[in-house]
Amino acid sequence: MRVVLIGSGAVGSAIAAIAARRTFIDRLVVADVDLLRAQKAAAGAAEGGIHSFAERIDASSASDIEALLRRHRADVVVNACDPRCNPPIFAAAFAAGAHYLDMAMNLSQPHPTHPYSQLGVPLGDAQTRASSRWAARGLLALVGMGADPGLSQVFARYAADHLFSRIDEIGVRDGSNLVIEGYEFAPTFSIWTTIEECLNPPIVYERERGWFTTEPFSEPEIFDFPQGIGPLECVNVEHEEVLMIPRVLDVGRVTFKYGLGRDFIEVLRTLHRIGMDGTRRVRVGGVEVAPRDVVAATLPDPSTLGHRMHGKTCAGTRVRGLGRDGLTREVFLYSVVDNADSMREYGCQAVGWQTAMNPVIALELLASGDWNGVGVLGPESFDAVPFLAKLEVYGAPHGMREFGEQLAAA
Repeated sequence: MRVVLIGSGAVGSAIAAIAARRTFIDRLVVADVDLLRAQKAAAGAAEGGIHSFAERIDASSASDIEALLRRHRADVVVNACDPRCNPPIFAAAFAAGAHYLDMAMNLSQPHPTHPYSQLGVPLGDAQTRASSRWAARGLLALVGMGADPGLSQVFARYAADHLFSRIDEIGVRDGSNLVIEGYEFAPTFSIWTTIEECLNPPIVYERERGWFTTEPFSEPEIFDFPQGIGPLECVNVEHEEVLMIPRVLDVGRVTFKYGLGRDFIEVLRTLHRIGMDGTRRVRVGGVEVAPRDVVAATLPDPSTLGHRMHGKTCAGTRVRGLGRDGLTREVFLYSVVDNADSMREYGCQAVGWQTAMNPVIALELLASGDWNGVGVLGPESFDAVPFLAKLEVYGAPHGMREFGEQLAAA
């Protein structure tokens, strides 16, 4: 398999490091606007025996990306950039006849008049509408294939196929007890994406109502995360799973809640209050800059934080309904990564590594034929069993927690 990886930040560099230990990739091209960063990631992959190259690329230029893909005769392009770059990378892959994989879908646009009750342009809208065109060309665009979205939907599919006869509710929950020495505020992944998903209207799905939105940080709940992370307050956040899961699985309700913490939420609210979350450029002296880009420029690069980080991160899927035996059942399927482990084994911080292992597993399943499909599809469209088996091989075994007493259905 010939893979072009665009983006070599925290997630992209971790993808290269993980792929270096696998044998299904014949050629890996790491492309980034920062050539030195791309060269570092490619060199790491080469140490593992992969035939790897580094290229400089402007990820906003579909024509440049298409030329890169054609030059290297790419079978698949992996988009490890933030979602702003999705449209040109997605278009370039289609034009070049390459399969496509990303870990976050196209950005949304809130409803113009009722943003906190009605869906506007949802996440990934242009991508999902292109599904028939991709299928007609025999191409696959596997979207939202990170940890969450991504592994969270694999868990949902496994629960639907093997654990439940009826699913009443799926709730994706993400939380950590990570601490970063020397920083009062330092997101473990792109602040640009953090602001986008946390301050946009969160999405909720209900079978009788369809998709609707709420106020940011709504419906707080305390969720007790496993393996010592403990109880965290989780709140509604805009996320792809809520849109993707109900298109494939029959489910009564779907939510995504993030254990952000009160201090983190207050920082985001303050940025919003003073307009520093804005993306429209403003003039400062003789230059024009977007306020959100200024915030991003003042914060540390998440890929450099691993040596300062301590603790664990958890991504998982809570499922409630009727078990195969007809009794009520509730489970939490999850993956926990300890930063000490990911740094020791791969030199990658926990959040980036947890995200990165999932697209690499997906690529391996596509290469082997265990997964196959055409069109624009999410992880919930594929058999979960071979994916979960690979988690064990990759050194990231998943767990399952049972909740409560099982009762006969009414």
